[in-house]
Amino acid sequence: MNLGEMNWMEVEQYLKTEDRVMVVIGATEQHGYIELDADVKIPLKLAEAASVQTGVLVTPPLNFGCSSYFIDFPGTISLRVETLLKVIEDIIRSLYHQGFRRILIVNGHGGNDPAKVSLGEVVNDLRDLKLGWYNWWKSPSVGAVAAAHNLTTFHASWMEAFPFLRTPGMPDGEKQPFEPDLILPSNVVREALQDGVYGGAYKASSEIMDEVFNAALQDILNLLKFE
Repeated sequence: MNLGEMNWMEVEQYLKTEDRVMVVIGATEQHGYIELDADVKIPLKLAEAASVQTGVLVTPPLNFGCSSYFIDFPGTISLRVETLLKVIEDIIRSLYHQGFRRILIVNGHGGNDPAKVSLGEVVNDLRDLKLGWYNWWKSPSVGAVAAAHNLTTFHASWMEAFPFLRTPGMPDGEKQPFEPDLILPSNVVREALQDGVYGGAYKASSEIMDEVFNAALQDILNLLKFE
């Protein structure tokens, strides 16, 4: 169930018997041959699938995150870290004010991780709030799928290239990894990456991608128990 598709009275009724909600956050940034909104669509589809099984509400997604390192790639829209921290805190405090007490943030973008640290201050303030944060691509269960198929994971590589995100012209084969030790300006990152993919296989079979999705979905279902 999508909170944004309900009226306020329906949400009020929901809160009489349920205090859980999933907050989806992501980014709009370059992903090589994958859609720019991959970091939004992946966590949103996962949250929606979990909602079907549990009835837990899903918020409309936060479509923008911190992507300063990709700002030279056209289409990337980046927030400053300080902006992101304030926006996510305001979202959580708004939901808490209305009666939500168990909130799971389903994150699709690594650049948003500073907000996870910042939210420690929020839970210190709101002591009865149970707050979870899930990065699907870092999950051990997703990593196990990759390992089982001898695949390595990189930004914009096979692990994010779900069939519903691929654009025309995606190559076959693999790319040599780009793993810099320095914090680089975006123009240098673009020059080094060329197509925007950090390395590894460009895509995997639909069957493998289903395994990845189902592994992440099971993680979310477990986290929604708030045990």
